[in-house]
Amino acid sequence: MDLKQKSYEKIKQLIEKGAEIPNPGTIDIGDDVNIDQISGKGVRIYPGCRIYGSKTVISSGCQLGYEGPATIDNCRLGPKVELKGGFFSQSVFLEKANMGRGAHVREGCILEEEASGAHTVGLKQTILFPFVTLGSLINFCDCFMAGGTSRSNHSEVGSSYIHFNFTPDADKTTPSLLGDVPRGVMLNQPPIFLGGQGGIIGPVRLGFGNVVAAGSILRHDYPGGNQMIFEKSPANGTKDYIPAAYPNFGRIIKNNFLYLANLAALESWYSQVRKPFLETMEFGTLIYEALLEQLLSARKERLKRLKAMTAKAAISPVEESSKRKELLSKIGWLEELFTGKIPEIMTATEIAREEFLNDFEKNAKDKSANYISTIQRLPAEVSGKGITWLNGIVDAIVQKAAQALPPTG
Repeated sequence: MDLKQKSYEKIKQLIEKGAEIPNPGTIDIGDDVNIDQISGKGVRIYPGCRIYGSKTVISSGCQLGYEGPATIDNCRLGPKVELKGGFFSQSVFLEKANMGRGAHVREGCILEEEASGAHTVGLKQTILFPFVTLGSLINFCDCFMAGGTSRSNHSEVGSSYIHFNFTPDADKTTPSLLGDVPRGVMLNQPPIFLGGQGGIIGPVRLGFGNVVAAGSILRHDYPGGNQMIFEKSPANGTKDYIPAAYPNFGRIIKNNFLYLANLAALESWYSQVRKPFLETMEFGTLIYEALLEQLLSARKERLKRLKAMTAKAAISPVEESSKRKELLSKIGWLEELFTGKIPEIMTATEIAREEFLNDFEKNAKDKSANYISTIQRLPAEVSGKGITWLNGIVDAIVQKAAQALPPTG
């Protein structure tokens, strides 16, 4: 009987490239994994790890499984990423992002530079901007979060926090926007703090600089900034429950439109600003392509959930059901809008884009320089032009989407 390890040849190739694998007999590497997409420089793979997927990329300096076995399935890892234990699938981790043991990171996630989570954190369809830090025992699916300027001044989610993203009507039209893309990409905004033992009932919008008291369950939007926020639990009691009534239907639609528009702004930022920096890096082109894939996945997910909820709302026994049917009839048009198939939206922001990019090029000629420091060194006038451009994209898309709403909104 041949007991030779199935992954023997691939493991041997990695070791020959310089990867450190202390106990190679415990590693499993799938047949579809492309060894040419795994760096040998400074990569360390601890016992019990499993690496799968033809799209998997592991850049130099990455460490896998230090705290416990890690499974990597079609993930793209930038330099010096540390995934210390858990399950990671169809997501992107940029330089120095890290997750502790027991992580469960599923499709559609982007963790930008130095974003991190401690032990036992669950993510899906979540985007974390640089430095955002999650504590332990957290479920944070269907969220975007930005804010902060460094590892010592960062947005924080306290331990035992939940983003409630599944409603009694079995909906997930619940994406929460914590910060925003236009200001968040400039890496100069005050951090957001979500106190531990708390939660958010999505979809919620929260502005930069806000501090949410520990134990609070957010049910409302706080788009303004620099506030201390307390929310009390509802009083004891009962009331009639009407399935699919959606008393906050208008707010849900608005927040989903804003979330989708911010994803469009982020795609423009990646393609116009991020791309040249990534292309100077090892496997940078593959990582850039993966970022766009994640944004497309996020848009499809949000539109799928929006369509499903609107279909339920349209047959609900409430007075507004006829108006909701009208919105349902325009879902196809909204899908075209939010997936970039109505090009005049971007055309309307071309002047603002070019004004920013012209000034940006004068301040960022060396694309091999550190991306974070380059952005943070931009003069306030230049970053302001960038915010104007990206806000223009968000506003133009939301205003266009509003045309799909019934006359009463």
